[in-house]
Amino acid sequence: MTRTSFFASLMVATTLAAPALADSFTLTSPDIAEGQQLSSDFVFQGFGCEGGNVAPTLAWSGAPEGTESFAVTVYDPDAPTGSGWWHWFAFNIPADVTELTSGDVAGVQLTNDYGAQGFGGACPPTGEVHRYEFTVHALGTTLEIDNSVSNALAGFMVNANSLASSTITAVYNR
Repeated sequence: MTRTSFFASLMVATTLAAPALADSFTLTSPDIAEGQQLSSDFVFQGFGCEGGNVAPTLAWSGAPEGTESFAVTVYDPDAPTGSGWWHWFAFNIPADVTELTSGDVAGVQLTNDYGAQGFGGACPPTGEVHRYEFTVHALGTTLEIDNSVSNALAGFMVNANSLASSTITAVYNR
């Protein structure tokens, strides 16, 4: 991405943002539930954790008019880093996709904070309960960035272009 196209993308991002229609846009999952403990299937394999390290099935419905793509993120705001922990960041998921099943790869996936591309499961420090925010965003554009950008920059672009979002916050402790 050139410097000019990057700044053009930022200008588009700041002018396309629209009010959220969160009442009709809904994220569901047969694998995770609001406030409930994640199963070991969704726990990282490594860093002292032993799990399946697979992403749960996520489905969404009620995307607002004008949705051109989706982004899916999994974020732990409780990680002792000062900036949280990105477990998954996927964007430019086509607008006709409304479900990701375990192992699905859709759109562009960034490197998670474990240093691997794609999903990385829960693995909080022993004795701590952490929240895992699984969020889908309906975007009014396809983002003009690639998998070399940081999670922070992608987060800015997603939030600036989000027409609506829906979140399920699950927990995990060991």
